[in-house]
This record gives sequence, C-alpha cells and structure tokens, in this order.
Amino acid sequence: MSSPESPSRIEPCHLDDIPSGLSDAIVGLVAAGKDLGAKLDPKTAGSLAELVSIMNCFYSNLIEGHHTRPKDIERALANDLDAGPRRNLQLEARAHIRVQREIDTLFAKGQLGEPASCDFVRRLHREFYLDAPEEQLEVVGTSGRKIKMTPGKFRTSPEEDVVVGRHQPPSSAYVSSFMDYFESRYRLESMGAATKITAIATSHHRFNYIHPFPDGNGRVSRLMSHAMALKSGIGAHGLWSISRGLARGLRNRDEYKQMMDLADAPRAGGTDGRGNLSARALMEFVTWFCQVARDQVEFMTGLFEFDRLRRRLREYVTGPMAAGEAASDLADEVFLRGSISRGEASRITKRPERTAREALRKLLGAGLVASETPKGEISLRFSSASADFLFPRLFPPEQ
Repeated sequence: MSSPESPSRIEPCHLDDIPSGLSDAIVGLVAAGKDLGAKLDPKTAGSLAELVSIMNCFYSNLIEGHHTRPKDIERALANDLDAGPRRNLQLEARAHIRVQREIDTLFAKGQLGEPASCDFVRRLHREFYLDAPEEQLEVVGTSGRKIKMTPGKFRTSPEEDVVVGRHQPPSSAYVSSFMDYFESRYRLESMGAATKITAIATSHHRFNYIHPFPDGNGRVSRLMSHAMALKSGIGAHGLWSISRGLARGLRNRDEYKQMMDLADAPRAGGTDGRGNLSARALMEFVTWFCQVARDQVEFMTGLFEFDRLRRRLREYVTGPMAAGEAASDLADEVFLRGSISRGEASRITKRPERTAREALRKLLGAGLVASETPKGEISLRFSSASADFLFPRLFPPEQ
C-alpha cells in the first residue's frame, strides 16, 4: 500500500477492464451525444448552450448548498447585482458562467488543451475567483484562524491542510507532486475513446481526493469535467450539463456525496485491484457517473428534439406570450434558419408591414429574439423567462 504522501496513493487512476454493462452505457452515451442538437441551426444551438450554462451554474451552486435563482443569475450577467448576501452568490454565478463560456470558446477554436493539466486547473481556479470579494477568499486554517486564499495557487502551507468529512487529503507540502502525477495519469491525448470517457469520472474523483486548493475544488472539478467531456467527443457543444446529473442523482439527491465517499475506500484485500484505493469502489463510481451522464444527455436530447421544440416555441408565442400568429411565424422562421433580417418580417408573416413590425416588436420586447446591433439580424435568445414552458423540468419547479 502506498505511503500517505506518495502520489501513487491515488491509484488506481483508471479501470483495468470495462465490463459489458459499463461498455453499453458508454456506447449509449456517445450515440446520444451525437444526436443531441444535431438538427438545430448553429445559432439556435448556441443560444440553447447559453441557457444550459445558466442551468449548469444553478446546479453547481446547488451542490455547494447555494440556492441562486436562474433569474438572479441572468441579472448578474447583465451586471444587475443585489445588495447584501445575495450579491456574493450572484458574483459566484457570474464567474462560473464566464469560465464555462471561456472553456466552450477555447474548444470551438481548437485551443482547449489538456483539461487535467496543472496549468489548466489552476487557470480555472484563478479565473473563477478573479473578481471575488475579499470575504470569498477567506478560509479557515488549521489553527482556526482565517487565512486568505490566493486564486490559482495550490495548497502549500501546513495552515492549509484540510479534512473533508472522513477523508484526509494529502498534506499541503505534497500537493504539487500529487497534481503532477495526476496530470501525467489523465492526459487525454494518450487515451483510447472509451478510456477518455471513463477518465472524466475517475479524474473527477481523484481531483477532489487530492483537494489541491484550500477552497473551490468542487466547482473546479465540475468545470474540468465539462472540458473533458468536450475533448472526449460527448460534450455536444455545451448542450448538456454534468452538474444537473450530479445534483439530482439517479434515484435521490444524496447519491453524489455517497458515491464520492464510496470511491474514497481503501483497497479491500488482494482481489480488489493493485492500488492503494479500492478498484471495485472506483468501478461502481465510474458506472454510476456514466449512467448519470447518459441520463442527462438523453434528457436534454428529448428536451431539444427538433420537431417538439419547434412546436413548443410556436405554442409559447401564441399562448403565454399572447403575441399572435404573426409573431409565431417569425419565431418559427428564426428557429429554422438561425437568424433573419428585420426587413424580411412582412414577407415571412405574409402580413402588412405595420403588422409585421408589431409582431417583431413583441418578440424583441419579450426578449425571445435579439440582435448584436440595433439594426442587425435577429436570432433566438432562450432565457429562464421562457424555460418553464419551452423546457419543462430543466430547473426544479420551485425555481
């Protein structure tokens, strides 16, 4: 068994074998990921991805015990911040979405790099806390006194040693060597397709097992997993979120913590792998994680299914929005094509110019469509205001 301060303490880092049940889940996950949003216009899919980033942030906050309403997250993105405690939650949410969208942009440009590298996870942490107020950088040290965390810096001081539940992460003096080992074991470029997908799960646990930062490890690990999903070919351009699955579980909301605790288990005898930690427990965790991911991809595929979404959009415009058939025709055309010029409104609606302009005004006023410039082409903007009708169960009912 490895020394408590040897980086090989996190072994096994990968599964020796992939049983048929897990293999089936991976095949289904890959297939579902390819179907998700496949028929959508790229601009429409891009607007949906922005809504999903809000959803991802909402559920990541929920895992941390923070209840930030989607509309408050949207207000934070518009720099409309509350006073008092809710302001800090809004700042956290805005930072989370900003970092996720940076990941998505890097991936789209082919510049994402290795998500499990030390440089990348330090960058995630640094960017997340970029505009954080002083109180968010304060953590309680081993002496009980508050110490200031440096964004992007691994634990190095004995004052930063931590205990997480029953788990004792590596002491701060050894975090850097653990993370170098972590990076070497989770370089995606050297892995096969199936191993890349299982590595999303195994690295997610082992990162939190090391607990490299004084605080913010859960958020960084979920952003890292998002990046790894993109690099592994199952990210569907940001149209699904692992955070929603982890927050909800397959059967109950306590599963994430339970499964993370399970994967902390030490090896149980000679038939339980060759590493310091339990190979059987890691297999259970990976299987659960992949099932959660597949469940989320399939849920979002159903939600974004082309014909259903098109029908719901028309029903939303004529129903809750009460904007009329002309506005519904306009919204439908924008959905199909991704964007339209304002001058096309009369031709698309087959109504007089004045009626068409009024229909467009209603869509713009409701925030369902928008443009980059005052006279530019309009495209769809999905938001929390329309989410309950267009995307049932995307957020919990009480939200």
